[in-house]
Amino acid sequence: MDSALTTIGLPIALGIIMFGLGLDLTLGDFRRVARTPKAVTIALVCQLVLMPAICFGLVVVFDLPALLGIGMLLLAASPGGTTAALFSHLFRGDVALNISLTAINSVVAVFTLPLITGAAIAFYDRQDEVAMPLDEIVKVFALIILPVGLGMLVRDRRPGFAAAMDRPVRLGSAVILAVLVIGILIDQRAEVGDYLADIGLVAALFCALSLIVGYAVPRALGISGPQSISSSMEIGVHNSTLAIFVAVEVLDSTEISVPAAVYSIIMFVFAALWGSWVARRVRADEPAPAVAA
Repeated sequence: MDSALTTIGLPIALGIIMFGLGLDLTLGDFRRVARTPKAVTIALVCQLVLMPAICFGLVVVFDLPALLGIGMLLLAASPGGTTAALFSHLFRGDVALNISLTAINSVVAVFTLPLITGAAIAFYDRQDEVAMPLDEIVKVFALIILPVGLGMLVRDRRPGFAAAMDRPVRLGSAVILAVLVIGILIDQRAEVGDYLADIGLVAALFCALSLIVGYAVPRALGISGPQSISSSMEIGVHNSTLAIFVAVEVLDSTEISVPAAVYSIIMFVFAALWGSWVARRVRADEPAPAVAA
């Protein structure tokens, strides 16, 4: 990929996306976790433990090449994306739960993402080729926490501005991700056919399983339909931009970013189809939650 795009554009793009995430958050979103501990705990266990384990199983079963396998596990370690709440809203989920989960995940990922990605690098014995040094981990931490914190501060001081910027930032986030995906596919055009053959089915299976597990496990454990939809979207709609940034800027490998690029295309289609089906199922089983005046 063009060096200006990666060294300047990509960090700025990720910063804008994380700033936009912060515009949606307040300290109350973190405190709300205490009021719905069961739903939050189940979703986090699914996202941080169960889905990385399932992803690892897919990587091993399909015998992915090392860099693509690392990329899949990096994707699995990435938190929910900014559009998870949007999908949740479209399909009658509990948007407040999405916001709380995204808030917690954005903080937790600072620690879990390097751990899971580092374990993947060690599994493939690629420490000499691919590394995640401490200074790069600090860079990831800064690009996650600082823009989110700034966005929260703006939300607190200028709520009108934060509300007005919500739609433009969401649209901008989608455009940024599209540009990144196109850039990756162009950069890797000589091998893109082979990559899609290697990773397409695995990415599709992981996306489908993420959405299904994210709904089915909470539902089986007594969580309401709307909250289970929120969990499904949070677990199935990853922050692909963050995964791409870590792959290209931290791990210095465009090939490792390919799974996130492919997944980002698949997840929008799958989330829309799954959300439409599961919303009808929940609507038939229970009434929609009341909307506060």
